[in-house]
Formats: sequence, C-alpha cells, structure tokens
Amino acid sequence: MRIQLSDHFTTGKLLRFVAPSIVMMIFTSVYGVVDGLFVSNFVGKTAFAAVNLIFPLLMILGALGFMIGTGGSALVARTLGEGDSGRAQRYFSMLVYVTIGGGIVFSVLGLLFLRPIAVLLGAQGAMLEDCVVYGGILLAGQTMFMLQNVFQSFLITAEKPHFGLGVTVAAGLTNIILDFLFIAVFRWGVAGAAIATAASQFVGGGVPLLYFARPNRSLLRLGKTKLDSRALLKACTNGSSELMTNLSSSLVTVLYNFQLMQLAGEDGIAAYGVIMYVNFIFIAIFIGYSIGSAPGYHHGAGNSTELKSLFRKSLLLVGAAGVALTAAAEALALPLTRIFVGYDAALLAMTCRGFRLYSLSFLLTGFNIFSSGFFTALNDGFVSAVISFLRTLVFQTAVVLVLPALMGTDGIWLAIVVAELLALAVSAWFLWRKRGKYRYA
Repeated sequence: MRIQLSDHFTTGKLLRFVAPSIVMMIFTSVYGVVDGLFVSNFVGKTAFAAVNLIFPLLMILGALGFMIGTGGSALVARTLGEGDSGRAQRYFSMLVYVTIGGGIVFSVLGLLFLRPIAVLLGAQGAMLEDCVVYGGILLAGQTMFMLQNVFQSFLITAEKPHFGLGVTVAAGLTNIILDFLFIAVFRWGVAGAAIATAASQFVGGGVPLLYFARPNRSLLRLGKTKLDSRALLKACTNGSSELMTNLSSSLVTVLYNFQLMQLAGEDGIAAYGVIMYVNFIFIAIFIGYSIGSAPGYHHGAGNSTELKSLFRKSLLLVGAAGVALTAAAEALALPLTRIFVGYDAALLAMTCRGFRLYSLSFLLTGFNIFSSGFFTALNDGFVSAVISFLRTLVFQTAVVLVLPALMGTDGIWLAIVVAELLALAVSAWFLWRKRGKYRYA
C-alpha cells in the first residue's frame, strides 16, 4: 500500500516509510566500505591508508550534492505542501541542473590540484602515487557522485523511496562485483577500486537522472526552468547544515589523520580508516531516518498535529536505536575489525580498542543528526547549520587537539564522544527554544 507524505503516520507506518531510506543509506555505506575491505586485504595497508588519506578531499568536493539534496528537497516538499506543484517542478529542475554544472567545475579544479593537496596531507612515495591514482579516477566521475547524493533526498520527496532503494542496491552490487573483479581477480590495485566506485556512482546518479527526465508517475520531473537566485539561496541555506557536516567531517578527518600520524604512524591512519568505514554503516541508520522522516510537507501544509506526533515518535525511536547500536558495536568490534586488518595482530588490537571507545558516541549521535535534519526540513537552515557546525567542526577540533595530550591515542578515539555530548546540549537547547515557533512540541 502506497504511503503518501500527507498521511497520518502511526509508528508502524512511519517505520515502513523511512525503512527504504534507512536501508538505502546502509547499503550506500556498505558498498562504500567494500573499497576499503578489498584494498586492505588484497593491496595492503599502505594503499589502504592512501585511500583514507585522500578520501576527505573527495567528500569536500562532493558536499554540494548533499547540500542541494537535503536543502532543496525540503524547499520542494514545502512547496508541494502549499499546493504549488508547478513551482516545485521548476525548483527541482533548477537544482539538478546547478548540481551538474557544479560537479563539472569541481572535477576540473580537483584534478588540477590533486597531487599538491595529497602532498600537503602528508602523502609520500608509494602512498602519494596511490592517492593520485585513486583520487584522479573518482574526480573524473564527481558529477555523478553529486547527483547520486541529490537524488537520494529528492526520491523521498517524489514519494519514490522504494525506487531509490532499488537504484542504491543496483549501484552497490555494481561496486561490489567490480571490486571483486578488478582488485581480487585482475589485481588492478587502487585503480581497480576507484573504477568500481566510479561505475557504481554512474548507476546511482545516472538512473534517477534518466527517470526524472522522462514522463513518470512521481511528483517530480525534470523540465524547463530558469535560475531563481532566491530559491537557490534558500535551498543552499536549508542545506547548509549538511554542507557543513560534510566539510567539517572531512576537515576533522584530516586533523585526526595528522594526530594519528604523530602518535601511531601509518598504522594509526589505517586503524582510523577501519573505524570510519564501520562507523558509516552504523550512523547510516540515523541519517536514513533523518532523511526519510523529514517533516517538510506537514510544515508547509500547516499540520501541527502531525508535526507533534512525528517529533515525539522520532525522539523515542532515535533513542532506542542509539542504545541498540552501541550494544551491537561493543559486541561486534573484534569480528568487524578483523575483516579489515586480521592479517596484522598489532593493527587489529589498536583498531578494536579504538572502535570500542569510539562507538560510545552512538548513544548521542542519533539525537544530533535528527535535530539538524529536523530543522533543515522546517526550512530553518540557520539553526541546522549551527548544530552541524558546532558538532562536526568546532567541538571535535577542540577536543581532538586537547584529549590526545592528556590520554594519548585513546584521547583521539574518545574525542567524538565528548564532542557529541557537547552537541547534544546545543541540540536540546534549540529544540526547546524553537518549540513554540514551529509547534512541534
């Protein structure tokens, strides 16, 4: 039975509606992890460290897609809720075209400055060459990566979450199969990993592009439009928190890598890479829920009753998920890390301990991700951006600079826990402060 944005969401219906988004994000994370898994086991820890060293640059350049996807879908959902489908179609088309243009520009700039940036990040020798090969191939397909991120949000707004899930699964299987062929069979090393990932992004970004370009049964379709600077600015403002999250996370990763290089060398970077890969899978549940449950339609329609119901249910579900994920992470730390670095006993021990400390943050992370996404859906980009900026950049930067001096390597793993705790205080304050304005509590 089809669930529409205008429906009343019981807990069961809410879970069914957000399930495709959650599975989609988990699957996206899983197939992203596959690169690291194959590279670590078939190419070696130097190549694995190189992939993790250059990855933040790729995420920084791809952040435009996250911003337009989340901010733009909130704007389009609100416009649909107001009953103006024609204007919503024009907004949607404009935002997709802007993403394509931005992707081309960022690809060119990234390719021009890839090697000096890799050197600046600390890559040398074989690691430097691996960074350039891996990064160069993925930068060539940067536009499709950005479109993939844009369409993950817009397919929810178009009431096609199951189609979005299907596309993500197809992209994931493409990456997994090609990783196996290119790395394990053909032995193409990091180049094989990059080609496999780029191919999957062409599936993830290209298939929805073709779908929306043709007549379809969704709420959205690409068509003629014109540049609306006010709407573009609104979409960018709405999505600024997601932009800030990705930019900040990438910059903080660079800082983590720098600190780990000083304290633990190449092994430290490899260990952090494993933790990040596994972390992506766990927090994908929170991100998927945040995308799938975004209340932009009810906000636009002025339906405060549904907004209140959605808010209460979400807090309970996010809290329960946090407890369950933390327990699962503690129990599965050793088998999960062994999959990546079981060939090196010292690296395995460091990684397992680090993940057990890092995973305590799952108790808090969900509330902060939901809060930021909630305000984005309400078209309050400023509050959403403040939460994300403090959570992903300010607090983490401050803590990762201080704690290692007091606790050594353990301070790096625990930095995220302290940062999420500080961010939770900020999220709670904004949720309390804005409850009257948006009437969700």
